[in-house]
Amino acid sequence: MTTPRPASRPVPTQPAGYVQLARYSSLTHLWRVIAGAQQAGRDVTLVRGDTPETARRKLSGYTLPNAGLFIDTAPILRELEDGFEVHPALIALLGGDPAPLRSELDAHHELQLDFTVALTAGRDFICRPDFKFVPIVKGLSDLPPQLKLRARRFSRDEINMLLLRSCGLA
Repeated sequence: MTTPRPASRPVPTQPAGYVQLARYSSLTHLWRVIAGAQQAGRDVTLVRGDTPETARRKLSGYTLPNAGLFIDTAPILRELEDGFEVHPALIALLGGDPAPLRSELDAHHELQLDFTVALTAGRDFICRPDFKFVPIVKGLSDLPPQLKLRARRFSRDEINMLLLRSCGLA
């Protein structure tokens, strides 16, 4: 979505789920990130319910290949305790070895990184990351399709760096 730079209105407060990336930021910084995302070929859309004047946008379309290292294994282990799935990588994970699962993810999945960026009335530059593993080609991986593959929690600095990389600014 290519939109001209509207006279923007910051969001009143930091909503739940957002991470503060910078204090005392400006609309210029927000629009630099959005312009970088557009130039890098990312999808830039309004958040549902927002008007074009709202200083908040969703940036999507950036993926990281070979990101198996970022898998959060704790939820998978809890899920396997409830309903055992037979797969060599999952059996190895139950035995304490996450390497086969990471290799499977590196071969058949990529980490999809979506960001919702905004500027608050208090001049905080905030971001809500949405990171998930998606198959490169559906049906190619033999991991159970109902298995929820979640990325580990990222620090504020890691999120900021990934955002800047996705926008071609780092």
